Amino acid sequence: MSRSTTPTRWRLGLTATAVLAAAALVPVPAHAETTTDYAIKVDPTAKGAKIDDTMYGVFFEDINRAADGGLYAELVQNRSFEYSTVDNKSYTPLTSWTVDGTAQVVNDDGRLNARNRSYLSLGAASSVTNAGYNTGIHVEQGKRYDFSVWARAASGTALTVSLQDADGTLATARRVAVRTGGWAKYKATLTATRTSSNGRLTVASSAATALDMVSLFPRDTYRNEPNGLRKDLAEKIAALHPGFVRFPGGCLVNTGSMQDYSEASGWQRARSYQWKDTIGPVEQRATNSNFWGYNQSYGLGYYEYFRLSEDIGAMPLPVVPALVTGCGQNKAVDDDALLKRHIQDTLDLIEFANGPVTSTWGKKRARMGHPKPFHLTHIEVGNEENLPEEFFARFKQFRAAIEAKYPNITVISNSGPDDAGSTFDTAWQLNRDAKVDMVDEHYYNSPQWFLQNNNRYDSYDRGGPKVFLGEYASQGNAFKNGLSEAAFMTGLERNADVVKLASYAPLFANEDYVQWRPDLVWFNNHASWNSANYEVQKLFMNNVGDRVVPSTATGTPALQGPITGAVGLSTWATSAAYDDVKVTDADGRTLLADDFSGDASRWSHTGGGSWSVQDGQYVQSDAAAENTMVSAGDVNWHDYDVHVKATKKSGKEGFLVAFGVKDTGNYYWWNLGGWNNTQSAVEQAVDGGKSTLISKAGSVETGRAYDIDIKVRGRQVTLYLDGKEWGSFTDDKSAEPFRQVVTRDAKTGDLIVKVVNAQPNAARTAVALGGAKVSSKARVTTLAAAPDAVNSETQTPVTPVTSTFTGVADKFTYTFPANSITFLRLKQR
Repeated sequence: MSRSTTPTRWRLGLTATAVLAAAALVPVPAHAETTTDYAIKVDPTAKGAKIDDTMYGVFFEDINRAADGGLYAELVQNRSFEYSTVDNKSYTPLTSWTVDGTAQVVNDDGRLNARNRSYLSLGAASSVTNAGYNTGIHVEQGKRYDFSVWARAASGTALTVSLQDADGTLATARRVAVRTGGWAKYKATLTATRTSSNGRLTVASSAATALDMVSLFPRDTYRNEPNGLRKDLAEKIAALHPGFVRFPGGCLVNTGSMQDYSEASGWQRARSYQWKDTIGPVEQRATNSNFWGYNQSYGLGYYEYFRLSEDIGAMPLPVVPALVTGCGQNKAVDDDALLKRHIQDTLDLIEFANGPVTSTWGKKRARMGHPKPFHLTHIEVGNEENLPEEFFARFKQFRAAIEAKYPNITVISNSGPDDAGSTFDTAWQLNRDAKVDMVDEHYYNSPQWFLQNNNRYDSYDRGGPKVFLGEYASQGNAFKNGLSEAAFMTGLERNADVVKLASYAPLFANEDYVQWRPDLVWFNNHASWNSANYEVQKLFMNNVGDRVVPSTATGTPALQGPITGAVGLSTWATSAAYDDVKVTDADGRTLLADDFSGDASRWSHTGGGSWSVQDGQYVQSDAAAENTMVSAGDVNWHDYDVHVKATKKSGKEGFLVAFGVKDTGNYYWWNLGGWNNTQSAVEQAVDGGKSTLISKAGSVETGRAYDIDIKVRGRQVTLYLDGKEWGSFTDDKSAEPFRQVVTRDAKTGDLIVKVVNAQPNAARTAVALGGAKVSSKARVTTLAAAPDAVNSETQTPVTPVTSTFTGVADKFTYTFPANSITFLRLKQR
């Protein structure tokens, strides 16, 4: 993530002068009265890039409770009593359960099986009640719910299974007879008599009974499959018509132990996601600590991911661990035997997906109910590794083994966690040198960054590795975020010969269990809703086309002033001391000088943390607080030099020195020792969204005083650390608000003119089709809303509107509304 200041941008329209806050996307009515003129010229005789059917897809990671309590339709939380403090410090084996009578969770040789370690010993005349997810278990009147449980009793007994909420019974209770003897599975069906989102499932026993895998599934799952998917969430994926599904992560894949789940590893819980844990009967699947701070049951596993991909007509794209951890862990695992085991696991995965029923793993797939192969063609090794050399040494071994046995499989590498910087550059060079087929890029940046970087892939080597944009998003779910992403996507399509796959990330978020935002689809236990970003993705995915038709458009000329703003000091999960702050203008005149020999009255505290003057230094003493900004000076300052002496006292990171500070959401800062003290970067914040402008590996020493100097001249910034130049950049990219691309749909013959107008002015546009013969009538789909509009469970201001435009000719004029995305489908004659 990144931070920094919004430069003021004055834009001159082609026929009228207008101040367009395109970078900040200031909220205004969706249809402003002012109009700016543009022109689009299409060349239907030229041949643009071919667009693959798999261009756009989805990325599923079990984050924000996207699996258990989400896409996986199981209604019982902690059904197998496996929750542990390893998953979350607040967890116990009875999390989400309440006991009436006597019950205890047992881990002994009487367990259901070796991989299902814990079970519940329920006393006679006792019961346990499960609270489900969110507000409880959601049931709908008249619908059926399938209960199952594994039970064991020393003597014959009966279980009473009931559903209720605070208002009473939700279904007629069912009696389940348990036979004397060993573990067996028992089933019952409950029919809801009322609709409720606050249900509780109770299992009561007349005699002492052992219970495990207490389950309640709606009968009405996606495609009515057992162990199935929540219908509304799966249907939202299907409605996108994605070309691929990337799974299962993300940080889940390359964090934690790389050991297996076995007695030899001490039943290691905090493991990387390993596919063999997730197939076979659900009661025999392993459990695991989820990187995002909860438990994952693996009820939703590789078989289900493959089935989902097949059901929606998408290419499956699994990601396997490369034995270099990422996501802040940053450790290369040096264990040759373990590496070879993971390589073999990857080969076995391909056999599981594609092998004949006579093969070892193809037979396991067939036994699960799918004798036909899943037609796996792509596999990704690793995710966002921050140690490119160590990662690539292992990646090459994976690739060699896969290519030797399965030469038709495309093996995908990656370029680390950022869009630029030393890790990115090193990783890309290694990938180019080794002639890797495809490289996965990830970045989460501000809306301004996406408006500024539409041409990112214009200069990529056409003969080099192809790009898989596996994770990207601007930092929010408002329509302004969707607008900026849409503008960027026109550049992805224009460069479809280089960018072969792209997926917004992440896919799902349960509103009561959020670790990451923004997200594409939001839900709770009874409803789901599309974000503005989802509507953008859906519009593009359902109107891709097969080939780019070359086109050009006039832009919005920008007149840029210098970087302006005050200065600031901050910390992030660190305590630090600052001294000898001095700001001078370009002529050497002092604008600010503070050695903190007195008070800190010139500084405004706008962030968190605890600041005080101590021994002639300005100290932020809270080592846990994040973004503790204090600022001083004038927001109109420009062309100045900043000097600061900074010392880290304790904590995880280093210190931050800000410049160009407008307010709490708009500034630049030099982040020294960020990302768990592994790198330093200059970040820009625009309306709270952050982007990295320059970054390098490096750390900050505790107790050492550093001299920091920042020279701001116009839009050029030069940074010095202890008197030596650390780096420089020029922030002069225009955040162009008017973007377009044209594609052709081979199936329908349509020309699809796609225009993004991310500004508060309507865009009156002269369109010239270059002699293409088209019908006078066009089908139009428009997304238009206020920039700050956000969809919710109850309100969806960002919704597509379809209409017909009858003024199409070889040359015609169309006015694209302010803050809008418009797709014109022109029928060719």
